[in-house]
Amino acid sequence: MSNMITIGDVPGGGPAQMDLGELLATRLLVQGNSGSGKSHLLRRLLEQSARLVQQAIIDPEGDFVSLAEKFGHLVIDGAEYSEMELHAAGERMRLHRASVVLNLEGLDADQQMKWAAAFLGGMFEVPREYWYPVLVVVDEAQLFAPAAAGEVSDEARRASLGAMTNLMCRGRKRGLAGVIATQRLAKLAKNVAAEASNFLMGRTFLDIDMARAADLLGMERRQAEAFRDLARGTFVALGPALCRRPVSVRIGAVETESRSAGPVLAPFEPPSAPVHDLILAPLTTFEVASRPAKIAAAPPPDLLSSLAAHGEAQQQAAARTEPEQEETPESQQEREARMMAVLREMLESAENTFRPAPVLYQDFLVRCRIAGLGRNALDLKRFNRALATARSGVSEDMSVTPEWQEAQSLAQALPEDVQSVFLCLARAAIARQPCPADAEIARVYGTVSQGRARRVLEWLEDRNIIVLRKDGVERRILTVIGPGWETLPGEA
Repeated sequence: MSNMITIGDVPGGGPAQMDLGELLATRLLVQGNSGSGKSHLLRRLLEQSARLVQQAIIDPEGDFVSLAEKFGHLVIDGAEYSEMELHAAGERMRLHRASVVLNLEGLDADQQMKWAAAFLGGMFEVPREYWYPVLVVVDEAQLFAPAAAGEVSDEARRASLGAMTNLMCRGRKRGLAGVIATQRLAKLAKNVAAEASNFLMGRTFLDIDMARAADLLGMERRQAEAFRDLARGTFVALGPALCRRPVSVRIGAVETESRSAGPVLAPFEPPSAPVHDLILAPLTTFEVASRPAKIAAAPPPDLLSSLAAHGEAQQQAAARTEPEQEETPESQQEREARMMAVLREMLESAENTFRPAPVLYQDFLVRCRIAGLGRNALDLKRFNRALATARSGVSEDMSVTPEWQEAQSLAQALPEDVQSVFLCLARAAIARQPCPADAEIARVYGTVSQGRARRVLEWLEDRNIIVLRKDGVERRILTVIGPGWETLPGEA
């Protein structure tokens, strides 16, 4: 079976083909202003590959539901299902190898982000034996992986951005090939866009977007003006699945139609009757009765109550599906030791050193499920404490000492992003080791900047948590205020 599909033609150069097998390994980014033909391109790609690979489409506007009529995609209306149901649907679509269109039309931005994150999370967490290739197309990707915080809640943004980062960064090993389309590269999170190796750049007018598109395609800045002159449906292609040098591609015709086609210009005929009588006529009795009275919006639910109800529902669901088993103190300690082992194994990977905590949390939950520790191994707050402990480098023997328990109690009063640094310093002081160097503190803090590491030390000293001093040869000594733990002299 051939892996090549035809997406259009090169003006004056024959058909433009795409290597589907290479695309599954390298991912694709499509960019173009509104009206440039992005949705048409995605529809052509989906139609040509529908019978070759399983597909999952995150559709915020309901443009792709017509694929179901010709190619048998299952259309899931996001407004009719809960977040947990969509998470399960993401798992089951991979178990049964069914192509799905997730229609998020009619939901507000906050719900769209949460629902998409749940669906992608379910696809990501299936067991290894179901890691079949899936083409995951996300239209309007800037909605789900925004470069900056907007009007949506932080919870929805973190969940959606974490799921999109997983798709583009770690999806390849799980058979997930991300195809993301955006109106503006400047609105898309850089860590999501940077993982694509294939590019189709359409018409764009803003200087910043043209410059970024030219950089991604390896073009000179003076050539970036060419993106303004591209016709609708014409894209500049580059990538291992497309071509080795930038080439203009005119996208071919499609077999299905979008429900949200653009407006069609028609002759304008003014009304024959007087406009005043048509527009401002008094309401009839039937119209008054048929118009619903305006109901005041209900106040938003209390966040703590919602979280408590959600946690209780999850516990009840787990109790219905899992046999009751009394957990002894010994088994609880063993379970926590296994979770810490999973966390330490994660941090041994260099690529996880500088990843944000929400992304690491998603990875941790997946690994715990694979290890048989269940879906809800730790909540996010307990995970952050465990992550700070693991990053500090404490040994298992020291972690059970009274001194370390006191250090953890002191750390709980600090902001979460500083706790790992404090525990690293406390660990060195308790063990009477040399004061950690700036490079080590920066790594524990999750950065490569030693200047930021020094600023964290200054912040801790300004708040009377630690004291820094130097010996006769300018080596740094650190003392923890209160317990009085002190390191040996570190490097100058």
